[in-house]
Amino acid sequence: MAVDEPLPKTNRGKKAAETPAIKKEDGPPMPIKSAEDADALRDPEAEADEEVDEEEVKEALTRPPPVNSSYLPLPWKGRLGYACLNTYLRFSNPPVFCSRTCRIASILEHRHPLKDPSQPEHATKNRPDRSQPADLALGRKYVEDICLANVRDIPKMIRWNEKYGIRFLRLSSEMFPFASHEEYGYKLADFAAHDLAEAGKVIAQYGHRVTTHPGQFTQLGSPRKSVTDNAIRDLEYHDEMLSLLKLPEQMNRDAVMILHMGGVFGDKAATLDRFRSIYSGLSQSIKNRLVLENDDVSWSMHELLPICEELNIPFVLDYHHNNIIFDSTQIREGTADVVNLYPRILATWRRKQITPKMHYSEPCPGAITGRQRRKHRPRVATLPPCPDDMDLMIEAKDKEQAVFELMKTFKLPGHENINEIIPYTRADDNKLAVQDIDKRKRQLATKKAKAAKKDLIPDEEVGMGGADGRVYWPPGMEEWLRPKKREVKPKAAPATPASRKTTVKSEAADADVMEDSDPDATPATKKAKLLLAQRAKAASKAEKLVAVAAEPAPPTAQKVKAPAAQRGRKRKEVMTPSSSSSDVGEDMSEDEVVGPAKRVLKFNMYDEDVKV
Repeated sequence: MAVDEPLPKTNRGKKAAETPAIKKEDGPPMPIKSAEDADALRDPEAEADEEVDEEEVKEALTRPPPVNSSYLPLPWKGRLGYACLNTYLRFSNPPVFCSRTCRIASILEHRHPLKDPSQPEHATKNRPDRSQPADLALGRKYVEDICLANVRDIPKMIRWNEKYGIRFLRLSSEMFPFASHEEYGYKLADFAAHDLAEAGKVIAQYGHRVTTHPGQFTQLGSPRKSVTDNAIRDLEYHDEMLSLLKLPEQMNRDAVMILHMGGVFGDKAATLDRFRSIYSGLSQSIKNRLVLENDDVSWSMHELLPICEELNIPFVLDYHHNNIIFDSTQIREGTADVVNLYPRILATWRRKQITPKMHYSEPCPGAITGRQRRKHRPRVATLPPCPDDMDLMIEAKDKEQAVFELMKTFKLPGHENINEIIPYTRADDNKLAVQDIDKRKRQLATKKAKAAKKDLIPDEEVGMGGADGRVYWPPGMEEWLRPKKREVKPKAAPATPASRKTTVKSEAADADVMEDSDPDATPATKKAKLLLAQRAKAASKAEKLVAVAAEPAPPTAQKVKAPAAQRGRKRKEVMTPSSSSSDVGEDMSEDEVVGPAKRVLKFNMYDEDVKV
């Protein structure tokens, strides 16, 4: 297949017997999925369920079982980490996270001044006024404010991690929205240098490790120049972000950028040649940070490790990916045979004096096919047999909670500081206290308002889990992090005079029951007897309703319509000839008053009143 030819399109997840196949290293050939699958790695945490290919299931069922090592790296000496988002802090008040973003359309909109510049922006009442001329500086300030809010939350996340024994964090690539965009991109040093340096001081103070992982579309082996140009700009952005942290020398070396090789594009050898060519033209700063990771779509460990040794690039082993894509002629699925390759893997790190790191995740229960197994399990159950001085990134949906689960399972350092949260309750924020203060102020109770301020939690302690360290939520109970949803009860129907009389009679009957009860009985006994009487009354009422509903309805006589006429009005009857002299009833006289009309029908062509 030529480089410029598009990959054949197929229906994802459906049977594709006539589709060309790519030979995988771990067994029989598998069909090409789609251009997106071949060109870019899919999100392993995507929630959408896909239609299962029956042929793929049959092939997966013939796969030999994995062979895992029984070695556990205990006592643990390395650092466990999670990626980008802290679920507990994300739902604190105020929320703490580093991935606030926006759309390009929002940037363009905010180039226009607000309708009322003297007031803060409001989603509906004070929006940008498009009728006024645009100013590039306003749009830039809008983006910069988002970026600085992200950066200023880094120290809070680092302090939180330190309190609970987590010293490894992957920084979000979305911290600076569209920083590497071809048209709307920007440099960070112009406005974020100071805040990034302040964040770097906190990171250095506690000795934590931070890394980044550019997205799946950052591919240096693509045959399209536009893709490789975008990839280079993205790597330059990540390198600038890490460099502006101003970390100490060793910590700066450990702040690496993890990259996937990406697509195959019909020819792996040609893709590797393009990667070599483009890698040679990268800046030295990017080369110092760049590391390669095996993926779960195209590139196995045995294909990437040689090029890492050739170009002096550290190799990141992802255990989960290796169980999906591997060379079945050299190793078996599982962790047992991977241990033999540790010397080669560790050598790629140590010759550049960088602390080694690996990735670990597990497939969801019930996953069979390779596509199903890519999705990450919310939490992992064990530790891989990695060197005990290696940093391990836990890639799981539950983020820091997955790390807590390992700490609690294996009694790792810091597990004793972690306690379960109280459902739907946050004792480490000031939301309720602020509401109380505002209420006191509205009531003009200044002394009480000042007293309420004493209950405020200091800003540095907000979201930190309180004195008891209640930051752990059990699997599947993420909703406990948020306040309980309000239950809206339907309003009771307004009382009618008849319903009021019924209520009065019922209360009187209850009072009679209380009076007729044993005078020596205790109040609790009287209350119990009253409750029994009320239940008996309710049951009797229900039985009556059922009996009424079961009775057959009596036949109803058909109503006979009365002669229609207008109320209080005389009418003159026009006599018509009749062939019979035996008319039913007597003719109405001229002075007879016609009774009230039951109904007036209008059906003639002139819409006149025709009386029935």
